[in-house]
Amino acid sequence: MPKMKTKKSVSKKFKITKNKKVLRRSTGQNHYNSKESGDVTRSKKKDQRLFKGDEKNVIKALPYQINK
Repeated sequence: MPKMKTKKSVSKKFKITKNKKVLRRSTGQNHYNSKESGDVTRSKKKDQRLFKGDEKNVIKALPYQINK
């Protein structure tokens, strides 16, 4: 059986933790950030967890990331 290919676009956007949680970057951090308060800018720096229904699709696209 041939090796499974990793979806490179998915591997650049998502990270799988040890307990198989999928993390993504928070949105809206590219521009227009000077107007926002410090609390908002700090919360944008944190990674957010993906919804459980969407996690299954990401885990399928990253077959070799889970074993780490």
